[in-house]
Amino acid sequence: MTAAVDLPVAATPVAARLTPARLAAADVLRVGSVGLRTRRLRTGLSGLGIALGIAAMVSVLGISASSRADLLAQLDQLGTNLLTVTPGQTLFGDDASLPRESVGMIGRIGPVESVSATGNTSASIRRTDRISEQETGGIAVMAARTDLPGVLGATVRSGRFLDAATERYPAVVLGSVAASRLGIVRADPSVVVFVGGHWFTVVGILDPVPLAPEIDRSALVGFGVAESLLGFSGNPGTIYTRSADAAVEAVRAVLPATANPENPEEIRVSRPSDALAAKAATDDAFTALFLGLGAVALLVGGVGIANVMVISVLERRSEIGLRRALGATRGQVRLQFLSESLLLSALGGLAGAGLGAAVTFGYATSRSWTVVVPVAVLGAAVGAALVIGAVAGLYPAVRAARLSPTDALRSV
Repeated sequence: MTAAVDLPVAATPVAARLTPARLAAADVLRVGSVGLRTRRLRTGLSGLGIALGIAAMVSVLGISASSRADLLAQLDQLGTNLLTVTPGQTLFGDDASLPRESVGMIGRIGPVESVSATGNTSASIRRTDRISEQETGGIAVMAARTDLPGVLGATVRSGRFLDAATERYPAVVLGSVAASRLGIVRADPSVVVFVGGHWFTVVGILDPVPLAPEIDRSALVGFGVAESLLGFSGNPGTIYTRSADAAVEAVRAVLPATANPENPEEIRVSRPSDALAAKAATDDAFTALFLGLGAVALLVGGVGIANVMVISVLERRSEIGLRRALGATRGQVRLQFLSESLLLSALGGLAGAGLGAAVTFGYATSRSWTVVVPVAVLGAAVGAALVIGAVAGLYPAVRAARLSPTDALRSV
């Protein structure tokens, strides 16, 4: 039998004996967090740039989503089937007018479900008769039909709206803005205002009417009392009509000829919900602008991380040299500094996402909106922070890996 001969250690190939150990994930995190734990103030200031950029982007998107959700809820509640009919101008540039019979004629259109109207008066409203007539406070006095709230979807905040009894007597209902400007917070028989030289009792105050903001800035009286006391002609100034959803465009097409058969070209028809849709488009433009500003802040934060990591490599040359002398490979050194950059950006991203969500919650709650913070936005925010951290930490990590042990230790 031939005895096995063991080769001396010196005869074993070097490549077979020196096998670099692989770092586990826990080891990578522990080594990568050394710089963050030992330089906490620098870490906090560096992560602040990322956090602010992410917070700006998350809050802008969250507030935009909350605003859009509130707008869609308003449209669902108020409907898009409200059309308004107003007089335009004559061929000679004079102000046109609607016939007195126009409300009844529009009501006879088949798909029309309800119709109401207001009329313009030249009267002014004041808190007392000692205030000059020129100080109107931007409040218009308008005659209103009793069925106006049902057509507009308006609700009464205090008191009640005009009815068959009060429309013939000096009673007034104030829009939300008009009541605020007059300093009146509730309707009461003891609360009176001076309208067109006569005292009127405030019988009601309306909540805001999103589809008819002109009502918010108006004082509404009955058609009958407007004609008898305020010199109202009886001609409607604005006609509001609701129709079946599927027939809105068809009704819109025939309204001018129906409201004024003799001069349909003098009639203007609009859909108030289009204004809310235009507002949404405007909000989208501002959202894009603020997202751009947030991206700039995020880029500045990334530059800050890159700068900090470069400085960290210069300060820790001795540590790098010692690790290389003890057997750490270039890849392990590169992974150490890249993981440090990723950890820093991840902490900033998480903090920014939380801050952005908090800002969204606070702002949406203050506006009585439904709070909407898309989960995808939070995930994308943290992902963007990690991408910024990887890009910012790549060069410092490569630079650290290129240091030779002798050069690094010689600089100590």
